[in-house]
Amino acid sequence: MAHFISGEIAPRKAERFGAVYNPASGKQTAKLQFASAGVVNEAVAAAKAAFKDWSATAPHMRARVLFRFRDLVEKNADRLAALINLEHGKVLSDARGEVIRGLEVVEFACGIPQLLKGEYSETVGRGVESVAIRQPLGVVAGITPFNFPAMVPMWMFPVALATGNTFVCKVSEKVPSTINALAQLLSEAGLPPGVFNVVHGDKEAVDALIDHPDIQAISFVGSTPIAESIYTRGSARGMRVQALGGAKNHMLVMPDADIDQAVDALMGAAYGSAGERCMAISVAVPVGEKTADALVDRLVPRVRSLKVGSGLDADDEMGALVTREHRDKVRSYIDLGVKEGASLLVDGRDIRLQGYEDGFFLGGSLFDHVKDDMRIYKEEIFGPVLSIVRKNTFDDALDLINRHEFGNGTSIFTRDGDTAQAFLSQVQAGMVGVNVPIPVPMAFHSFGGWKRSLFGDHHVHGPEGVRFYTKLKTGTVRWPTGIRKGAEFVMPTLG
Repeated sequence: MAHFISGEIAPRKAERFGAVYNPASGKQTAKLQFASAGVVNEAVAAAKAAFKDWSATAPHMRARVLFRFRDLVEKNADRLAALINLEHGKVLSDARGEVIRGLEVVEFACGIPQLLKGEYSETVGRGVESVAIRQPLGVVAGITPFNFPAMVPMWMFPVALATGNTFVCKVSEKVPSTINALAQLLSEAGLPPGVFNVVHGDKEAVDALIDHPDIQAISFVGSTPIAESIYTRGSARGMRVQALGGAKNHMLVMPDADIDQAVDALMGAAYGSAGERCMAISVAVPVGEKTADALVDRLVPRVRSLKVGSGLDADDEMGALVTREHRDKVRSYIDLGVKEGASLLVDGRDIRLQGYEDGFFLGGSLFDHVKDDMRIYKEEIFGPVLSIVRKNTFDDALDLINRHEFGNGTSIFTRDGDTAQAFLSQVQAGMVGVNVPIPVPMAFHSFGGWKRSLFGDHHVHGPEGVRFYTKLKTGTVRWPTGIRKGAEFVMPTLG
């Protein structure tokens, strides 16, 4: 499997390769070329050469390409979902939902003529007018994780392309096929060669993008240590960076909440996509022992009965984890939780599926009586593990959430409007749900967390995305007939 450069699949001589696996079977499905710095340079050069004409293309013409791309993605949604399932392991219904959420950003970007209208003031002085316009940055790059092979790249490149930039994408080497398919659909939609390029690889490719003098901005989604490193390195050389990091998302359950609704929400939010979501709920915080006991009583049988499978069966609720190494890492956290003294109510470590004995599977795991000094509470596990941290009051629960280093997303389940409003106002997180477990904003709003979940000044997609991928220019204009005679030696007032 190769890169995509200048509008075509671009095999290059490679010294290093990566293996791509089907997580359900555990078998290798492809051999992936890893990009050297030279291949990255070639992709960036293609994007730089394409920038002049693409940035000069009228916004409504760029939107037409994206409209055609949107239709092609919708027609190919099942094929894209199958690729996601094949390399990531999530169930087909979840994979198709990922494609649809990515399409919502494409649809937002199709409105770029409206979003780039700019500002105009007719008379700011005698015969003087002012304009404000937003212009593209140039060549920009995206570095995306394994857990959303379609959606996260589509959080980035549609807005970047719509605003007139050219793009180089480096997705996780674990899930390369989906982005290549999207690149080919962009070409089929009429995107000129070089406007969108894909390089595959590992740290060498990432470093080459971060250090490349022709890359003007980088969008990143991944772990907090890497997000912080990319932000620090890129910002130091003047690059614009938005780097989304880790999460530990809490769901606060008040005594007045509908417990059955809260349990339904937790099942999907904690165990959907095998917990491999930056917006997954990994901590439930019931307020009061009675609330906690009721929550546990309903959760335990539901977690035990989770239907785990290859993802190809319509009844499958949870698929495999992405790699053997990641599966083993999540399993080690379950071992750690037991050692730390948490109560393991449901143990998903020893699941075995007939016909998929070599797959990277875990069942759902549920811990109770987790304390805030335990590593299973403090660290992002990124797997199908839910921890219950009991608190006596709303204030104690709110304080728990606000003290955590991450502030990506959070939610509260309650019937009380005052409590919900207090939570929405006071919680230290970037995305908040009220009776909504995974509060991912729609594409015409912007996505991003607080604290160590986001490095940079701009959130992703929506209005923040347009601002991130453009720079502001203001013009002050006066025609010769409005200019007074004589030199002015004081601060001009344009009066």
